[in-house]
Amino acid sequence: VQLQASGGGLVQAGASLRLSCAASRRTSSNNGMGWFRQAPGKEREFVSSISWNSASTDYADSVKGRFTISRDNAKNTLYLQMNSLKPEDTAVYYCAVALTSSTSRTRSTYRYWGQGTLVTVSS
Repeated sequence: VQLQASGGGLVQAGASLRLSCAASRRTSSNNGMGWFRQAPGKEREFVSSISWNSASTDYADSVKGRFTISRDNAKNTLYLQMNSLKPEDTAVYYCAVALTSSTSRTRSTYRYWGQGTLVTVSS
């Protein structure tokens, strides 16, 4: 599975962005998906995840209430709607496909990773 993330860019604080992650083939069967991010000089951290059938979602406390994860299995695409962006959201955002069908916050759960898309939020 190859993943192509897109939608990043430079925005001002308070703005919105929608990230997309297109998978090269069907990932809906028994595969949860997730978003992670990595800021300069920091470890890659969990942002959000979604179960294979969208029944369950999970968010890091830092983005809860501002970000919304969704997926369209017919289009093999994962999304992350980011609202009320803050400078601390600045990072490279990575999408990933999990080995499990449920949500997961653990990096080792994810088998396939996209190349990342840069989000920069200015104050």
